[in-house]
Amino acid sequence: MAPTTARDMTGPHGPKPRRALSGRNIMIYGTLIVVSIYYLLPLYVMIVTSLKGMPEIRMGNIFAPPMEITFEPWVKAWSEACTGLNCDGLSRGFWNSVRITVPSVIVSIAIASVNGYALANWKFKGADIFFTILIFGAFIPYQVMLYPIVILLREMGLYGSLTGLVIVHSIFGMPILTLLFRNYFTSLPEELFKAARVDGAGFWGIYFQIMLPMSLPIFVVAMILQVTGIWNDFLFGVVYTKPDLYPMTVQLNNIVNSVQGVKEYNVNMAATILTGLVPLIIYFVSGRLFVRGIAAGAVKG
Repeated sequence: MAPTTARDMTGPHGPKPRRALSGRNIMIYGTLIVVSIYYLLPLYVMIVTSLKGMPEIRMGNIFAPPMEITFEPWVKAWSEACTGLNCDGLSRGFWNSVRITVPSVIVSIAIASVNGYALANWKFKGADIFFTILIFGAFIPYQVMLYPIVILLREMGLYGSLTGLVIVHSIFGMPILTLLFRNYFTSLPEELFKAARVDGAGFWGIYFQIMLPMSLPIFVVAMILQVTGIWNDFLFGVVYTKPDLYPMTVQLNNIVNSVQGVKEYNVNMAATILTGLVPLIIYFVSGRLFVRGIAAGAVKG
């Protein structure tokens, strides 16, 4: 048994435990609570308003919970609200948005991941110039390119079609996604790549067998960024498609800004929530991987 020393007699050592309600903690949690309320309060108002009837809304208390819950505004927003000449609600716009978002996300992520992999691991001639052009493209304002793209799509016979809009979204999403994938692949151990080369693996073998299995977080980040950006897009949707093919956001604008009849705030709120539901669900389902991927794919020197 070890002899007892004077140091052992003095009691426990180490830093003094912090108080749970220190001034620092009060300031941090207080700030977080205020910010949370700031962002959650509009969502709360939207939800409770969408569950009220118009007579109750006209009473003026927007913060009060509904006295009698009704889902009629949701039904009307989905299948009955007028979005111009058509009165079939947001349902048509929802499926248009799905037909736009799914191929745009798949195509842009597939090409950007290969671009980032090639720029990170395969040093080809002109790689730096190619990467510089891509980064420059990420910061070009969309408004500058609107009219030239209209001309290009018209000459290709794709103006006013969903295919043309898919091409536009895929191209505009590629620069920032390539940057993310390139930085993520650069952060992976280079020894894995060199060992695969020594074993005789080629470009596609290394990509599919080594890089892809290790890249789930950055693929989730790319998916969330693209789904959010494409699903919430209004400008490209209204410029490059026609009324029958308008995405959900354009139809939402037509419902909310309609000047005919009585302003139905409950229907407007229900339509707004329905439009933003898809990106919200995707983010909440994969939020943890999103944070991991953003940290790993952040811009590095």
